[in-house]
Amino acid sequence: MLRRQVAAGLLSLAAMPREGFAGKKYDPGASDSEIKLGQTMPYSGPVSAAATVGNACTAYFETVNRAGGINGRSIKLVSLDDGYSPPKTVELIRRMVEGDKVLFVYGSVGTPTNAAVQKFLNSKNVPQLFVTTGGSRFNNPREYPWTIPVLPPYFAEGKALARFVLETATTPRIAVLYQNDDLGKDFVGGFKTGLGDKAKSLVVSEQTFEITDPTIDSQVIAAKASGADVFYFAGTQKFGAMQIRARYDLGWKPLHLVCTTSSGVETVLKPAGLDRSEGLISTAYSKDPFDPAWAADAEVQAYVNWVKANLPASASDPGYISGYISSSLTAYVLRQAGDELTRANILRIATHLDDLQIPLLLPGITINTTPTNYSMINKFRVQQFKAGRWVPLGELVSGE
Repeated sequence: MLRRQVAAGLLSLAAMPREGFAGKKYDPGASDSEIKLGQTMPYSGPVSAAATVGNACTAYFETVNRAGGINGRSIKLVSLDDGYSPPKTVELIRRMVEGDKVLFVYGSVGTPTNAAVQKFLNSKNVPQLFVTTGGSRFNNPREYPWTIPVLPPYFAEGKALARFVLETATTPRIAVLYQNDDLGKDFVGGFKTGLGDKAKSLVVSEQTFEITDPTIDSQVIAAKASGADVFYFAGTQKFGAMQIRARYDLGWKPLHLVCTTSSGVETVLKPAGLDRSEGLISTAYSKDPFDPAWAADAEVQAYVNWVKANLPASASDPGYISGYISSSLTAYVLRQAGDELTRANILRIATHLDDLQIPLLLPGITINTTPTNYSMINKFRVQQFKAGRWVPLGELVSGE
């Protein structure tokens, strides 16, 4: 019965009002009975903690299919493991487009992996929707009109955390540690921009690491040795847990900021140790299913019940939340497309979202896109980790 109730809830989301169409129009991947979609996920490799995004996407459309599909069509999702390796991503995406004939791809995880196939998908006019990254290169409709990100811009988040530092510390001495790729550089670029003209004098240590590094202990030691009293980390989950443990074991107690990709309780903070994570600062754009503030929230209750019925592990896993949100968006777009299941129509709908309310976003945050601006979410909230959960610090802030 729980599965039927959850399925009905998801079906009601997919059944939002849509435009009418005079006749059926199909591109590869669509038919009277089926819609074929694709995505790549790091089910293995250095960022495998993010594989829960793909697990949630798969479970979401299995639920939708049990409830009758979308407009009478079942959704077939081809979700394959690229190991967070760009060459593998290229191989798999080519196979999906040229062999499996997917209508479009959505929700794929990773800045370098999505970047590796961005040009190919755009050259083929295949929508690359709601990619699970906030890299600035994915909000570039002039050069890549077929690519749309779902996460808030990393650059904007970095700016917001820099403003928080300037408001919190009188004369901060800042150490920065970031992943040496587009993800880390976007976060840190925004952070330095937020510091303004003071950036050069306030940042006393700047360290990087590679995704293939076995440890980042030496970088954390160097950051502490700089005399910094603020520590900003920008990287993926495994290294997020590493740097928390290393900082704690050194007995170093700076104001410690971490980017959203390394703020998950299940994927980062528990592996690092909740006691070691006490006091961390980060940002959020979605509701925390285990925050008592949302205990009676209907969206959260429906989501928690859905996870319990369809997925292992905890509903607070940020990957599940990301997959749920991107899948909700995808279901909405497909419903709106009706019987005109062409790639051009899918793109048209995805680039004209106006104050769309999607489950689990914080109050005051809606989805907005225009043909000239693909940044869907531009507000978030600064938060602090206290006594096992994230606690909000103030109201929503703008990424502008």
